Amino acid sequence: MKNITLLYFAALREATGKDQETCTTAAHTVAELYAELQQRYPLPAVPLRAARNHVFCDWHEALADQDTIAFIPPVAGG
Repeated sequence: MKNITLLYFAALREATGKDQETCTTAAHTVAELYAELQQRYPLPAVPLRAARNHVFCDWHEALADQDTIAFIPPVAGG
């Protein structure tokens, strides 16, 4: 099991009601972690980017204990 800090932005923050949280997970990859979160929260079906320890990463990136993972939905601005 790994302890992971999760950061939520925009629509994901609205769906979870949180800016961040710490969770314990058996997930091995970023994609598996997101699948776990989809079981817990009504996450929107939007294309996302993932970041591991503040660096954009592939969805198949391996997780390690004490990682910080951010799921970043597209944002519009002007």
